[in-house]
Amino acid sequence: MRAEIIGVGTELLLGQIANTNAQWISSRLATLGHSVYHHTVVGDNLKRVTDSFALAESRADLVIVTGGLGPTEDDLTLDAAQLVFDQELVEHEDSMEKIKSYYQRNQKFMSENNRKQARVFESASVFQNLEGMAPGQLVKHEDTLWVFLPGVPREMKYIMDEYIIPYLQNNYHIESQIVSEMMRFIGIGESDLETKLQSLIRSQTNPTIAPLASEGEVGLRLTATGESTEQAKEKILSLKTEILAHVGKYYYGSDAITIEEKVRDLLKEKSLKIGSAESFTGGRFLERLIALPGASSVCQGGYTVYTPEMKERILQVPKFLIKKYGTISHECAEMMALNAQANLDVDVVVSFTGVAGPDASEGHEPGTVFIGLQIGERKPEVHKFHFDGGREQVRVRAVKKAYEMIFHRLKN
Repeated sequence: MRAEIIGVGTELLLGQIANTNAQWISSRLATLGHSVYHHTVVGDNLKRVTDSFALAESRADLVIVTGGLGPTEDDLTLDAAQLVFDQELVEHEDSMEKIKSYYQRNQKFMSENNRKQARVFESASVFQNLEGMAPGQLVKHEDTLWVFLPGVPREMKYIMDEYIIPYLQNNYHIESQIVSEMMRFIGIGESDLETKLQSLIRSQTNPTIAPLASEGEVGLRLTATGESTEQAKEKILSLKTEILAHVGKYYYGSDAITIEEKVRDLLKEKSLKIGSAESFTGGRFLERLIALPGASSVCQGGYTVYTPEMKERILQVPKFLIKKYGTISHECAEMMALNAQANLDVDVVVSFTGVAGPDASEGHEPGTVFIGLQIGERKPEVHKFHFDGGREQVRVRAVKKAYEMIFHRLKN
């Protein structure tokens, strides 16, 4: 089925509430083999909601609408649908009794507009909402199946799981199953990745390949259909093997894994301890690692030494070195890593010194960063980078780059 999900509510357009409903419903439909072609968000305006519904009916077999079922004047979902369906709305007796009972139990006055929440289409299949007031309902019009759900996520999820998913499973035979996997790569740009996989991307049919860039890394979403889930997974595995033959050295995992988790796992696997010496990143590298379960088995601790005085006093960076090269230098980053490794008694140390901005410092432009890495008794390495963006972006990108460096050194 070609599906469309419509979120109704001006608060979604204003950014006051994230449209998590559409994401959740899409993932549930994908497991059933239904393809979501469109996500639509429309504000509380009768004409615009009606226009959105008419467009959805012209291009979808299944339309799921969330929101706009409340008691106030700006809850317009059913009024707009009525203009499209030209079908009567009636008061659902069981839902109305439930609403009345709520107000009676809580000794509250029920205003007349609360009756609005009990309205349903005369031909609808109505689904009780045990998590809230307005029921869910399913309506068939022309060649489209319509589902109307409350916008409150817990109410929407209850009705979807209890009624809508079973209905779709029982009434619509799926000839194919859809399976997706998100492959994650670090240390290679999106354009370079596409170039290396050009022949595979050009010849893609089933599975399909969709490159997706994010902060400091790249993803490839592989999507396959098959007569069964197992068949679809086999197709993805075959394509994944080909991809890894081209760019496997940049691959660190799939789906929900993060680069921090991968580094933690590599440290555990090799029985290594890690620490940090951070300046402008303010402890962010260590914070992201410590946020993970099991971090205590690999992480000793770290230093946050922001000023030249603290670098000298806490990490014993020699005063003459700071005077000669400055704190934003290859030499300072190297000394921070070496001394932190000795003080923390760890195998791996990463150090950060640089200029996050907004102003220049020690003759360096904002975004100038030195990252030092000391592993075991190897010669320490220091790399200079220039990260674009504001103060926060520079800090985020520096930390991500450090995890990338550690991953590539440890995975071999």
